[in-house]
Amino acid sequence: MSQIGFVGLGRMGGNMVHRIRRDSDHEVVAFDFDEKAVKRAEKVGAAGAGSLRELVKKLEAPRIVWIMVPAGDPTQKTVDALAKLLDRGDTIVDGGNSRWTDDMVRAAALKTFGINYVDVGTSGGVWGLEVGYCMMVGGPNRSIKQLKPFLDILAPPADEVHGPGWGHMGPTGSGHYVKMVHNGIEYGIMQAYAEGFSLFNECEFELDNAKIAHLWMQGSVIRSWLCELAANAFEQEGNDLPEIAPYVEDSGEGRWTVESGIDLRIPTPVITTSLYERFSSRGQNAFAAKVSAALRNQFGGHAIKKSTS
Repeated sequence: MSQIGFVGLGRMGGNMVHRIRRDSDHEVVAFDFDEKAVKRAEKVGAAGAGSLRELVKKLEAPRIVWIMVPAGDPTQKTVDALAKLLDRGDTIVDGGNSRWTDDMVRAAALKTFGINYVDVGTSGGVWGLEVGYCMMVGGPNRSIKQLKPFLDILAPPADEVHGPGWGHMGPTGSGHYVKMVHNGIEYGIMQAYAEGFSLFNECEFELDNAKIAHLWMQGSVIRSWLCELAANAFEQEGNDLPEIAPYVEDSGEGRWTVESGIDLRIPTPVITTSLYERFSSRGQNAFAAKVSAALRNQFGGHAIKKSTS
């Protein structure tokens, strides 16, 4: 039996705590600024903590504290606070979506305190509780060995074809770098599906998007989990997705993937275009469209649709 602390009990963090308690005898000490989230963790067998200090006190050395908070300032503040509470030989695990360069800076800063740092790029979303989380791990070997019992529980079980559901990618930062590219690829795949179903929506035939998505899951070369989720979405929301606004957010990894491609001089046209399409969904290209329409009118006399606003 091993012990771990969890900070951040949102959809991912809370489900990870649940999976560890449900599928093992490992102990979990859980903290979140939302007291209701802590109560939910306690209901699945975790020991709740009212503060980071209390969480650290409830853990036996050498401690492992896994944080699942938003990337950027929230993660940095959490790491800084834990650095003042933990001892030499303890480990901080960032399972969120931090930029890999931030990982390297944090690891160097924590090294002066003798605290280890591991970055875990985590994929699985709200389905991870049942099917497990694909985890891309970066950090020193000694820390990965200490963390292994929890990675084994959180990941899907190994199979003969693909092996275990987690892997040690390399040194600090490599886990989040692989996850970043993973998300960039996800952008491109999602955009391709979106464009295909847009054609179905506008074509002359009365097509059933959910039926098509389910059909493609049966032996098609483009079958995927995203295709299966598309089928679910069309079934739940309707063939025309009438209640969903045409607005797509981006969480950062797509931008970072494009920036890395520029730095490495590796063309990433599909990922880049899919990122720009997300920007377009927010009306940020509306004026550009007006300019294009005006120019077409100027050089070719093409008709202009008058604005209704």
